[in-house]
Amino acid sequence: MERLTKPVRFWLFATIIIWGLMGCDRFIGNSGEAVERVSDGDTLVVKDTNGKNFTVRFACVDAPEIAHTNKEKQSKRSSDRNQFTWGVKAQERVQQLIQQGGDRVTLNITDSDRYGRKIAEVRLKNGTFVQQVLLREGLAKVYRPYLNKCPSKDLVQQAEAEAKEQRLGIWSDTKFVNPWEYRSLYKK
Repeated sequence: MERLTKPVRFWLFATIIIWGLMGCDRFIGNSGEAVERVSDGDTLVVKDTNGKNFTVRFACVDAPEIAHTNKEKQSKRSSDRNQFTWGVKAQERVQQLIQQGGDRVTLNITDSDRYGRKIAEVRLKNGTFVQQVLLREGLAKVYRPYLNKCPSKDLVQQAEAEAKEQRLGIWSDTKFVNPWEYRSLYKK
């Protein structure tokens, strides 16, 4: 092999250094979608490859509600306080998982809902299935009305059964109201 000339060696070396400083992912791409924010325990805002945000609702599960309005935040009603306390715990756990995953997720979009949100199974770069973690820790419940659209329905049902058996999270709280029941009873 012929020796490279000085100018060729210089530019080759400079290119390698620049790529290293800028981050190779700019040239070869990042895996997954960038998470802009965690809205609650089962909803994310994600940035697509064109830089446009879209909302992702977690498939297969329903997490406790969080307070959205000042009135809800100041509510003294025990059902509200209970729901919102668990909702914040679920939201914080999702935030922690997303941060551990480098603020990127892989989506398996299964549907969209009446609000225009994408319904998706959400995984971290290392393969961790976010819904499975929430269920296993008792921070969400399987949402059975749409379970037939859940490709990982066996995994989520097993995770929920384990948490229920061990009385973890919401399964340890006798006053907990299912999120879908809470919404129909108290969110009018």
